[in-house]
Amino acid sequence: MEYVMQIMPALLSGSLMTLKIFFWTLILASPLGVLVALGEMSKFKPLKWLVEFYVWIMRGTPLLLQLIFVFYGLPIVGIVFPRYYAALFAFVLNYAAYFAEIFRGGLQSISEGQFEAAQVLQLSRVQTMIHVVIPQVVKIVLPSIGNEVINLVKDSSLVYVIGLGDLLRAGNVAMARDVTLVPLILVGAIYLLLISICVFAQKKIEKHFSYYK
Repeated sequence: MEYVMQIMPALLSGSLMTLKIFFWTLILASPLGVLVALGEMSKFKPLKWLVEFYVWIMRGTPLLLQLIFVFYGLPIVGIVFPRYYAALFAFVLNYAAYFAEIFRGGLQSISEGQFEAAQVLQLSRVQTMIHVVIPQVVKIVLPSIGNEVINLVKDSSLVYVIGLGDLLRAGNVAMARDVTLVPLILVGAIYLLLISICVFAQKKIEKHFSYYK
């Protein structure tokens, strides 16, 4: 326990970086994903093709490669990001593409009949989206979004490759220095705790929308 207390401050400091990447990626990638989804559904062909190409690149290449490209590759052409912003930039672009596909599926699952019914009720386009479409889409996409959120917690460990002091890096440093598996066990426990919190929050949100059948 004495050893655990010695390394815990470093692990908690690394956890803070992990949470920052997680929080800002979720906040920024979600609305961007909605915009990309709308772009994929656009009738303006050049925009649709451009957005589909972006989604294809982001989903078809590993996030690890994208991180390395942003931090180590872009400086070759004069575009330099600090480590944290390079990681955040790569994560937001990557997860926005995945969120876009989820939101697109949710939006396309709403039948045209519901839009026509809203017109009969003299609802405006905005009122239709707020009161008819969005509640249904949120309920439909929640399980998929929840899975991506859990993946985001785990994927945040990839920032280790560009030298950010996240949770996994702190555990690896302690393990290499002290030649013990205890730091990695603690790292695993912290990840499990973070994911358990996400799962709990997801179930609460799903329960909140369960009134809508």
